Amino acid sequence: MDTQTHYRACNLCEAICGLAITYRSGPAGTEIIRIAGDTDDPFSRGHICPKAVALADIYRDPNRLKQPLKRVIDDEGTINWVEIGWEQAFDEVADRLRQIRTRYGANAIGVYAGNPSVHNSGTFLSAPGFIRALGTQNRFSASSVDQFPHHFAAWHLFGHPLLMPVPDIDRTDFWLIIGGNPVASNGSIMTAPDVANRLKAIQQRGGRVVVIDPRRTETAVRADQHQFIRPGTDVYLLLAMIQTLFTDGLIRLGRLDAVTDGLDALRAAVADFTPERAASLTGVPADVIRQVTRDLAGAGRAACYGRVGVSIQPFGGLCLWAINVINLLTGNLDEPGGMMFTTPAIDVLGSGRGGPQLYRRYDRYRSRVDKRPEFMGELPVSCLATEILTESTDPAQPRIRAMVTSCGNPVLSTPNGRQLDEAFGQLDFMVSVDIFLNETTRHADYILPPATGLETAHYDLTFHALAIRNTSRYSVPMIDKGTDARYDWEIFDALRQRLEIDTYDAATAPNPQDPAMQLDQGLRYGPYGQANGNPSGFGLSLQTLLDHPHGIDLGPLQTQLPERLMTDGKRIDLLPEPFLQDLDRVRASLSGAEQADHALLLISRRHLRDNNSWMHNAQRLVKGPNRCTLQLNPDDARRLHIVSGQRVRVRSRVGSVELPAEVTADLMPGVVCMPHGYGHNRSGTRLDIAHQHAGESINDLTDDRRLDELTGNAALSGVPVTVQPVAES
Repeated sequence: MDTQTHYRACNLCEAICGLAITYRSGPAGTEIIRIAGDTDDPFSRGHICPKAVALADIYRDPNRLKQPLKRVIDDEGTINWVEIGWEQAFDEVADRLRQIRTRYGANAIGVYAGNPSVHNSGTFLSAPGFIRALGTQNRFSASSVDQFPHHFAAWHLFGHPLLMPVPDIDRTDFWLIIGGNPVASNGSIMTAPDVANRLKAIQQRGGRVVVIDPRRTETAVRADQHQFIRPGTDVYLLLAMIQTLFTDGLIRLGRLDAVTDGLDALRAAVADFTPERAASLTGVPADVIRQVTRDLAGAGRAACYGRVGVSIQPFGGLCLWAINVINLLTGNLDEPGGMMFTTPAIDVLGSGRGGPQLYRRYDRYRSRVDKRPEFMGELPVSCLATEILTESTDPAQPRIRAMVTSCGNPVLSTPNGRQLDEAFGQLDFMVSVDIFLNETTRHADYILPPATGLETAHYDLTFHALAIRNTSRYSVPMIDKGTDARYDWEIFDALRQRLEIDTYDAATAPNPQDPAMQLDQGLRYGPYGQANGNPSGFGLSLQTLLDHPHGIDLGPLQTQLPERLMTDGKRIDLLPEPFLQDLDRVRASLSGAEQADHALLLISRRHLRDNNSWMHNAQRLVKGPNRCTLQLNPDDARRLHIVSGQRVRVRSRVGSVELPAEVTADLMPGVVCMPHGYGHNRSGTRLDIAHQHAGESINDLTDDRRLDELTGNAALSGVPVTVQPVAES
């Protein structure tokens, strides 16, 4: 039997590496022989990480659901999961949702979209129509776990929450990374396959890489300089860097000076945030703050990049604003080698149609209990549990009684997961679109599993828009899903149709629209498209990408400002009012921060073979030493009489967990660290994760009350905890 090779992009993380999959098909099905990097992919250049092999593991996983499951409780109270047909599932789910909406109102239904939603173009394009058909304002997603600050800063500075610059690392001479670990994450809000070699290339051309992080990460080990920083204090560092730019006369706005406002107001606003004051709060010496600032300003081509570590803290919004401002003040915004904007083949921003006002979606309504403002049509996920658990006395403001979850496991990935676990158990109804019976979907009344991975077509709408180089690639299915399976877009469209009309007739209902049609239109009318006068010379369409299975290189990032700005008058306000006001909150925190007792502060980490909670059912990825450990510095370990391998109890305001200790000098004193995505120790799941790899969930310790007041983002980093050895029985 002859082998064949299938080319596609890996959609398991943001790097979208090109894959070459060797396989053979026969009467017994498809045999996957090898998954390797596609050396002809112009973007990833043959690079893949260990997660890529998990595409085969997901396809073959005996725990993967392929038919709808219905939760049935027998007379003895035992839960049984029964396979049912798709049409029955669609009818019953839509009927239950309609009943709740009719009785309590649309806002009695909540929706949660997990991170995988943007890794699947079918879900990305079809789920919004279904959510609109529900009519609820109670929409939540993983965005308010770790990235709202990026969107909030981009919206105020550049006019659109998705207009976020990425570091042009292939041309930079100085890369400052704050709170990011792109070697492990393959980039985050920065699509960049093979970061390790791209980082090395910076150094080989005489450039430097500097990392500021509470942990000596995989990226920090490869950097030219690493500096520890106390978790949650990045805002003081960044404000001191801006202050240094002013006091040292390092402001170089360049061509953007003509469209930038508020320079004098910014100078006055940061005058009291000196490096000396920041040093006492952050643990970063004042001379290091000045040295890093001067190196960044004098490098010629430099990029200041911050990611999860600066997002998930009480001043995340201010941190991301400050990072953008630093790049602008040093002449490194929208310049080669600095922080640049992409020109994706399919423009998810809509090219500004409708004007700036179209995207000003903020505080149009608030959460019922905690009164948190909406942003981008979503409420902070930190509020979700209380919106379910807190009864309502106002019929016009019902509590959430039903949930729809899509491609997510919020019990493990959102703050105070045990509280959310309890809340899901008290719902009147729940449906999950997911391929596993996991810690979240075990609460569902119905689980609707879509075809996935190698069975699907895919275009990376989000990650091409965040890539460090303009590229385009379309993946076709390698394996026929079969007649008994449904694509994600078929599931969402079937539910949408049933919710939009009073009487649904499957015999006369229109067929769901294949997203390929939308993708083709997006490509044709995009900046490189056939229908756009073909000014780029590429003439893109879906057929063009089908003719180029390795993808197409569309060239390096190009300068785009001020034309790309979507602000009023196409101008940049350095100090928008919300950030100016939030500086008062920073000043109010100074006295308390200076008097802090430096108790242990909990941060998270990610491993190259992990991707949140997705990959832990792939045995080849979790094999080896247990990675779910509590890392702590040797000084703290000695003080607490803890040695490596010893079980310790970690306690926060919301809960406690027990796990093995790992003593390492890679962690700043006063800081402890757990990986995220673990905690597969709840009952009622259908997973084959070995017990020693189930681990504990860091989000059983993170606090739903800790969030960035400005953006509503969860403040998962720097959670105060106590640690003590567990006495042996």
